[in-house]
Amino acid sequence: MFNNGLDDVFKALSHETRRQILDLLKDGPKTTGELTDHFPEVSRYAVMKHLSILEEAKLLLIRRKGRTRLNYLNAVPLQALYERWVSQYQGKNALSLLTLKDTLEGSMMDMNESTGLKHGTFQIEQEVEINAPKDIVFDSLTRHIDKWWAYRLCGAESNLSIDPKAGGKFIEKGKGGNAALWGTITYFDPNNEIRLEGLLGMQGAVISAYGYRLETYGNLTLLKLSHQASGLLDPEWHQAHEEGWKELLGTFLKEFVEEGKTR
Repeated sequence: MFNNGLDDVFKALSHETRRQILDLLKDGPKTTGELTDHFPEVSRYAVMKHLSILEEAKLLLIRRKGRTRLNYLNAVPLQALYERWVSQYQGKNALSLLTLKDTLEGSMMDMNESTGLKHGTFQIEQEVEINAPKDIVFDSLTRHIDKWWAYRLCGAESNLSIDPKAGGKFIEKGKGGNAALWGTITYFDPNNEIRLEGLLGMQGAVISAYGYRLETYGNLTLLKLSHQASGLLDPEWHQAHEEGWKELLGTFLKEFVEEGKTR
């Protein structure tokens, strides 16, 4: 993240109302009206100004459904702060890695409704700025995914690949012949968009779909992630995937594309 981007994040976090807005969005997206209702002593104009500052800092993502504006928390800039001043000295974010690691390696695989699964949904929206052209980022998301996707289901020496076409499989193959399907491509637009369906470590009666959209943003590429899941969900899966995506895209993919760092 460039220094002016860091300045925007610090400015956004400097006001208590904006911090409270981010706290509210941790539990899921809110409409602008819902956020305004949480601050009865603050004018709607002032709330909109706070939202604008959060959006400028990339801490807030806007998605529109009809005439409704939904506001989503984007935690990626916070991860960038962490990576700059903490992870160099204290290692990787233990919470984000361990929660997703537990999900993927099966510590929650044998859970059922009687032990915590509940009918529900979650939606994750994140954006990452990557200092490279769209075609390079797209190639990294497809042809080179084995070099940066750090999480594995079939052992540390397994191989990941994506067949880049509609109906193509995002699959992991282990050395012992075991394999795992991470997703199936449902929409494919080279250098612009990929949509997939896949459980991503969840199991059971769950429908899960995720996708990436790439947009040119000055000299950068803006990668937009959307992930929706519904069905019998463990309450921890939302946070696990929120943190996992933040690590995968905001750190691992970004470092691979910009610095050539592999995992």
